[in-house]
Amino acid sequence: MVSGTVKNDQSRAITARIAGATILFYIATSVAGTIVFGRITTGHGIAARLANIAEHLPQMGLSFVLQLLTIFEALILAVALYALTRGERANLALFALTCRLIEGALNALPAIAMLALIDLAPSAVTAISSETAALQTLGSSVLKLQGWSIVVSTPVFGVGSACYYYLFARGRSIPAPLAWFGVLSSALLVVAIPLEGLQITRGPLGFYVWLPSLLFELTFAPWLLIKGVAPRFGAGKIFDRTLKLPLFF
Repeated sequence: MVSGTVKNDQSRAITARIAGATILFYIATSVAGTIVFGRITTGHGIAARLANIAEHLPQMGLSFVLQLLTIFEALILAVALYALTRGERANLALFALTCRLIEGALNALPAIAMLALIDLAPSAVTAISSETAALQTLGSSVLKLQGWSIVVSTPVFGVGSACYYYLFARGRSIPAPLAWFGVLSSALLVVAIPLEGLQITRGPLGFYVWLPSLLFELTFAPWLLIKGVAPRFGAGKIFDRTLKLPLFF
């Protein structure tokens, strides 16, 4: 029994380190990909933007590779966090896993759009006048797909993350204030990002709502790498000692 407990703790420690490292890689590839893509899609008007892409096809290829990596990072993270939380509430952890798997699948949409731009941009630059308008219209829609995919995938990410961090808080496997900060920062994305997609909120607010989640992740990831997660606390208990309130989920 003791040997089995030790092995389980070692497995959780390894899984926690995998999750922590994946979070950091996920942030790095997402930020780098956003910067690269933003630089090569600038320009006044769709014609200038497509021309800029056509001039920087290798950079667009790099942006595609970085986006492709985020698919696998999302999937790895979904499974790792599920393994760390399924002992608290299996059904809720499975729901969170499903959300984060869908997030990984939605990450494929921008990658597909980048491949389309690699093929479309040179054609739009060299097209004869009768085809230029149609190609520019298509290019504009493909570029907008980047923003649309974020509006759709972010609430899915936020719901899945909030569920996972709630389970961490419930199990007291990481500090309760950190876990609840994760819940609240994820819930903020669930509420705020769809409003941006509906044109209700605009401007820099769309950037600022990501900062609490980014701050949490940059704290949570090193914690998993250094401290790991504590053994399950109070398995089967009716009350969560963190809140002193009954748990209904």
